[in-house]
Amino acid sequence: MTMRDDDPSGLLLPRRRFLQMTALGAAAAALPTGLARAQAVPPPPPRGTRKGQIVIGLSQEPTVFNPLRARIEVDDGVHLNLFSPLWSLDTKGNLVPQLAVEIPTVANGGVSEDGLNWRVKLRPGVTWHDGAPFTAEDVKFTFELIQRPDFPVMSRNGISLVRDIQVVSPTEIAWKMEKFFAPFFSIIAWTQMVPKHILGAVADPKDSPFNNKPVGTGPFKWGERRPGDYLMFEANDKFYGDGPYVERLIFKYIPDLIVLKTQFVTGAIDAVGIQGITADNYEEVSKVPTVRLFRAPMPFLESLSFNNERPQFKEKAVRHALYHALDKATIIKDIYYGAHRPTETYLPQQSWAYNPDLPAHKYDPALARKMLDEAGWKPGAGGVREKNGVKLAFSNSTTAGNHLREQLQQLVQQNFQQVGAQMTIKNFPPAVMWGDYWRKSEWDTVVVGSVFIIGSDPDAGDRIGSWSIPAKTGSGANTMQYANPEVDRLLRESVGLLDREKRKVNYQKIQALFREDLPLLPIYQPNQTEGTKKNLIGYDPNVNYRSNCWNVHKWYWAA
Repeated sequence: MTMRDDDPSGLLLPRRRFLQMTALGAAAAALPTGLARAQAVPPPPPRGTRKGQIVIGLSQEPTVFNPLRARIEVDDGVHLNLFSPLWSLDTKGNLVPQLAVEIPTVANGGVSEDGLNWRVKLRPGVTWHDGAPFTAEDVKFTFELIQRPDFPVMSRNGISLVRDIQVVSPTEIAWKMEKFFAPFFSIIAWTQMVPKHILGAVADPKDSPFNNKPVGTGPFKWGERRPGDYLMFEANDKFYGDGPYVERLIFKYIPDLIVLKTQFVTGAIDAVGIQGITADNYEEVSKVPTVRLFRAPMPFLESLSFNNERPQFKEKAVRHALYHALDKATIIKDIYYGAHRPTETYLPQQSWAYNPDLPAHKYDPALARKMLDEAGWKPGAGGVREKNGVKLAFSNSTTAGNHLREQLQQLVQQNFQQVGAQMTIKNFPPAVMWGDYWRKSEWDTVVVGSVFIIGSDPDAGDRIGSWSIPAKTGSGANTMQYANPEVDRLLRESVGLLDREKRKVNYQKIQALFREDLPLLPIYQPNQTEGTKKNLIGYDPNVNYRSNCWNVHKWYWAA
């Protein structure tokens, strides 16, 4: 029996049925929801009631405020509160209308049976934070800006296939797709609309003042930024949806995770976001009566990633040898207190496309040395291996102040030294680490947590497709510069398939090829611990987004 993209029961459904049911589950879909739900959320307060502010502590500083620009995960929490997409994803992967009145389906005339013709009705009466009306012109402008080759967009995936955009009326827009694209619903859920009347009025949107003082349609509007310290947003009185239920939202930048924990415990901050409460502090913080902790699987892969254009890493034998030299079990057990799940792939285990049959990692320094010997990497001065004038020496970078990652680096440095590889540690503040240094692949190796999927869809073209290398193409997130023609072929084929089982077969092949190539060393999928004060209601982890700040506008203070 064949399983279609939208049909978790495994029933065979035609393309028409697939498009009709997307309102019940995001196309190729939701990760199973056997995840820890945060708390039983009581009914929210009456609309219009606001009390106080929420201060969320982050270990990384948001620095990218145009939601279409290349960005990292911590920036998403800002975008999700300042801007709006046409529709969003709830915790089960269901599509929820935002700027659109309804999710387009065949039944309501929003999508043609072949998935190529779209007609979307927009919510009337929505305004930008500056009072200008939101219209179909803004949607058209957003799509066309993403398609511009001179604009440094995060990704053009899917939207590059949009053609013949027609503004039917201020509240209705239509377009055609060059071909059927399975992840498109999830991509739109991640695409925030931007204002034509601001960005369209400047010669170069890359350099607009908007990029430092954005204007959106979201539940909060820009207030103040103090670089290196905090971002402050104010409640949007004219927000089209529920909430917000507080007057202000503050993202407080606290790079040292110990200080972040201390400020949370003492009440200086109300919630902890990206990186959260580290495993070594979990037991201590869990005993604090005034806070509530939530531990849930995240869609990230924590890895040691290679810059595959560096000559040291061109040979597969070197990458495999370094993986055998990596004591992954000790990293997870001793540094992370066994909190995380070891993995061999970039997909979270909750994904329907996850491949459970990949070769298990084996820690074997003797085998690593043997492989390097056989590949012609001979010990040189100081025991550092060399081949054809290239030393097996490289730097490793991550965010300064993340003490557990720094401990991991020290252990890995010792692991690699034992097999003749010299790794030097070169860390930076987050704004530097994840700026051009990361996006333009100026690094040798990094310890990084990355999300490879798009919303609830397992397509990883933005991360592993050769067309997504920003140092070469100007867009995408394949900063490790990985390229495999067969992976590219399977990625391109898979996004055009309707049959979920066929997509699953392809994605499992891709994971097997990726595991064989080892362009990065997979370490674990995190069970991240975040927390709020006990009387702060509404936190709800959502694996379909890269930030659990996705619904802050529904958080409120209990009496």
